[in-house]
Amino acid sequence: MKELFSRIRAGIDIPSVTGAEGEFARFVARLLEERRYRVQLQVVDGDRPNVFARGGADPRVVLCTHLDTVPPHVASSEDGEAIYGRGACDAKGILFSMLEAADRLRSEGVEEVGLLFTVGEELDSDGAAAAAAIAPGSRYVVVGEPTENRLASGHKGSFKFLLRAAGRAAHSAYPEQGVSAIERLLDALELVRKADWGRDDRLGAATVNIGTLSGGVAANVIAPAAEARVFVRVVGQARDAQARLDALLAGREGVDYDLISRSDAVHCETPPGYDCAPVSFGTDIPYLKGFGAPLLVGPGSIHDAHGAGEKIAKREVLEAVELYRRLVRELLEMPG
Repeated sequence: MKELFSRIRAGIDIPSVTGAEGEFARFVARLLEERRYRVQLQVVDGDRPNVFARGGADPRVVLCTHLDTVPPHVASSEDGEAIYGRGACDAKGILFSMLEAADRLRSEGVEEVGLLFTVGEELDSDGAAAAAAIAPGSRYVVVGEPTENRLASGHKGSFKFLLRAAGRAAHSAYPEQGVSAIERLLDALELVRKADWGRDDRLGAATVNIGTLSGGVAANVIAPAAEARVFVRVVGQARDAQARLDALLAGREGVDYDLISRSDAVHCETPPGYDCAPVSFGTDIPYLKGFGAPLLVGPGSIHDAHGAGEKIAKREVLEAVELYRRLVRELLEMPG
């Protein structure tokens, strides 16, 4: 398995921060072409292609993960237990586990498996959204994210918005002459924080994060404008969360919002015989409906992703290769 581990390290050492995935995409495409896959580079924008590969038959099962990483780039390293570096578990270790599994399946005569690697998952899933145009009519899509090799029963959706407040500037010595946009924003944010955004038996409670705050011009000026970016991880329909926000803000003077994005919570296929658990993070799955019923599983821990010490255990990589191989065979044998 030294070759597999070396391949993961080589992939990590090619920077592919969201927006600059081109070099890594072409590296992956060359590996696939060397293995005689039919490879399609689907340009999403600029030098940012999705990579879609087919074996000798149209795929009924597609293995899918993403090419991009969060910044900053961190070069690879390894010890006896793990491989380290940006993308080790999110999701380059997963990508090469999928490729190894697909290679083994093809060597066993299983050709109805495809590989889809997308750009932009870490930002807005624009690659997965674009991939809808090349969906092959497959029955299942196995999405790879770090779940510690347990099948995820589902994950929360998202409702992101920019909350804006308008006021009237005045000298801070005479606050009665102005209206503070910051105070209006803080009052609205308190409603957002305390609101009941829902609960699901499988996914748990929805959560709210106020990610950024900005506003005002100086300490001696009543703030004329302020804004906050808010991320609600929803456990049901995103439109219901948006309706909840509309109700919270109804009648509040000077407060409004701009929708950034929204997606519904996801429930995944969980065949019998596998360890399963829900996850809280988001994935490309809401944008991959044309690729079939979703499954979500991959090696590594989400708690290691995005950090300076990102890593993936070598043992989990090898387990994932066999897990993907087993899953594909079982899914291909399912009736329908």
